[in-house]
Amino acid sequence: MSEGFIPPHGGYQNLLSYRKAEIVYDATVFFCERYIDRFSRTRDQMVQAARSGKQNIVEGSMASGTSKEMEIKLTNVARASLEELLEDYRDYLRTCGLRLWDKSSKEAVFVRELGRSGYGTNGTNGTSGTNEERDFHRSQESHGSHESYETYRPFIETRPSEIVANIIICLIHQANYLLDRQLAQLEKAFIKEGGLRERMTRVRLEERRKR
Repeated sequence: MSEGFIPPHGGYQNLLSYRKAEIVYDATVFFCERYIDRFSRTRDQMVQAARSGKQNIVEGSMASGTSKEMEIKLTNVARASLEELLEDYRDYLRTCGLRLWDKSSKEAVFVRELGRSGYGTNGTNGTSGTNEERDFHRSQESHGSHESYETYRPFIETRPSEIVANIIICLIHQANYLLDRQLAQLEKAFIKEGGLRERMTRVRLEERRKR
């Protein structure tokens, strides 16, 4: 029996990229409320960039059923928004004369390990329709992240701004890595299986053959 031309879609809550972007958003809201002047335009821009990173993953996931092109576009917007936010945090450290952690520093390694310690075994990674996308999600299922803002709260809400900014920078790098992988898989899936029009054509031909 044909599965139809609109594949399963949504399930963004279980995407690792969404979970990481949600942590970045929550952490950024806290950071801006505590460390950025409430009348500063930068404060609003940082929160909006963090929100855009999260929300565009949501929109892309929901649009995936009828437009793979739109899913790719919105996922790329999410990636660009987080890159913008990353630069804001770098600017904060530079203009305040604070240290930016090297990615191989013991502090950065600790943050990465902290995230891994939040991984469990019974998560999924979204609902998507093509074989390529299902392969991508299955490849991450072993991580089944239970990581959330609570994983980092004891550090983000008790440390000075230099440490907090660097922790969030590490989290943005992780989110960007996941989105880069996601975009690569979406591109691969689109090249191999096409979008909605191609799926509609295949379903029509299949129904004609049955008759």
